[in-house]
Amino acid sequence: MSTTPIDNNSRAPVTVRTLRHMKEEGEKIAMLTAYDASFAHVLAEAGVDIVLVGDSLGMVVQGHDTTVPVRVDDMVYHTRCVAARAGHMLIMADMPFMSFRDPVHALDNATRLMQEGGAHMVKLEGAVTEVVAALAGQGIPVCGHLGLQPQSIHKLGGYRVQGRDSEAAAAMREDALRMQDAGADMILLECVPVDVAREISEELAVPTIGIGAGPHCDGQVLVLQDLLGITPGRRPRFAQDFLSESTEPGGIPAAIARYVTAVKEGRFPDARHSFE
Repeated sequence: MSTTPIDNNSRAPVTVRTLRHMKEEGEKIAMLTAYDASFAHVLAEAGVDIVLVGDSLGMVVQGHDTTVPVRVDDMVYHTRCVAARAGHMLIMADMPFMSFRDPVHALDNATRLMQEGGAHMVKLEGAVTEVVAALAGQGIPVCGHLGLQPQSIHKLGGYRVQGRDSEAAAAMREDALRMQDAGADMILLECVPVDVAREISEELAVPTIGIGAGPHCDGQVLVLQDLLGITPGRRPRFAQDFLSESTEPGGIPAAIARYVTAVKEGRFPDARHSFE
């Protein structure tokens, strides 16, 4: 399988409209995290569609146990670094803990991420439809985040699969539809049973991105450090080490290109990375 990097010099920028078209055409969306300019450049060369500047930087860059300590200033800084070399990729930035606790704070902080950081879209955890509507009403593209929500880890009591019982699954589907109706342009599903993620993806007009949500989402995302096998401790079940688990040469750029190819061809994730 060839993993020659895609020539992105002539590739058109990925936009919200592009992503909706990809869903309609059944073309999988490849998304990865990055937190600096160098890796943003590598991701763009490998053909990644969306780069997520995740508040996961609190754990993989800053060394915290959770994402909760991450500040808006941190997100603005790292988003600006990524934007410097993002090329064609759509730049999505996480809104950190308590930065969107009401529409006023959400608008102020999303404005900073876009004006100072260069983000094209913001992502926020939870079914906060009032906030989504406020952002969308001002022309700010929004990705909702349902299922496991790392900013609520202390409330959840650990990193657990969400939506396994019928009542929780139905509530999640309703939340996804309400977020779409409020103006969300995309929904990310984290640690969700395969069948629940499939049903939500089929019901929504906007794309879904999965992480630990099975192969039926419209796209996939991983934390870059998980993909490279350098995250300390136990690797999440939904991740795959595309660097060391291959005999093909090429180092990190080739590993990222392998991930993109696997997502586009529907080979990642498979049952090993999914939950029932």
